[in-house]
Amino acid sequence: MRSEVRHAVICGILLAALSACGGTNERHTATSAARPTATAPTGIPKTGIPKTGLPDIGARLQRRVPAASRQVVAVYGDGKESPDATVVLYEKRGPAWERLRSWPAHNGKKGWTTDHHEGDKRSPVGVFTLTDAGGVLKSPGSKLPYTQSAAFTAPRWWAKSHWHDFDYVIAIDYNRVKGTPPNDPTRPEGESKGGGIWLHMDHGSGTSACVSLSRTAMEYLLRTLDPDRHPVVVMGDRADLAS
Repeated sequence: MRSEVRHAVICGILLAALSACGGTNERHTATSAARPTATAPTGIPKTGIPKTGLPDIGARLQRRVPAASRQVVAVYGDGKESPDATVVLYEKRGPAWERLRSWPAHNGKKGWTTDHHEGDKRSPVGVFTLTDAGGVLKSPGSKLPYTQSAAFTAPRWWAKSHWHDFDYVIAIDYNRVKGTPPNDPTRPEGESKGGGIWLHMDHGSGTSACVSLSRTAMEYLLRTLDPDRHPVVVMGDRADLAS
């Protein structure tokens, strides 16, 4: 009896946490093939050339990056209604931000919103801390606290192309409790505000609100993002980011 109850609890926690990352009751089908390497948004410097401000990110969001932050994952959405994006990792060296790597990525199927709600299929625009990671697979050397658990396994009623989405995940601290595993279902601002929004592995098309990247990209981020550097994600469509 106890094992049955424990299994039910684990399943319930997983499905609650995955609600934004494709974990609704609908069946998921990839709608496009993985894109080739995307052209970086205008203003992104070549690797090694520092900039004093984050390229193509306006003062409104730059002011929301904590003073202590030394690492920024910038998600440049192609458009307000687009599921396609480019992710760039910046690290602060002295007063300047240096571009380390960039990758093609996907965001919400319906694009972006400044007022995210459960089930809207849009990723939230904003600046959010990155404090916790986890996944089905063993940590590849994550500096962030990492929870390995089979509870991250994607439901097998999803399309097969989605089965490995959560092999690696990094929690985006939107409507969640920092310092808990990414699949903790607690939503401090209530269920209607959505939650369970992660950086996770890509399946070749838009997500329900998360940001998805290649396995290589996720492994690099897990090995590079350092709690001592107070990493954050700055995310949105290009127009909102620049405003």
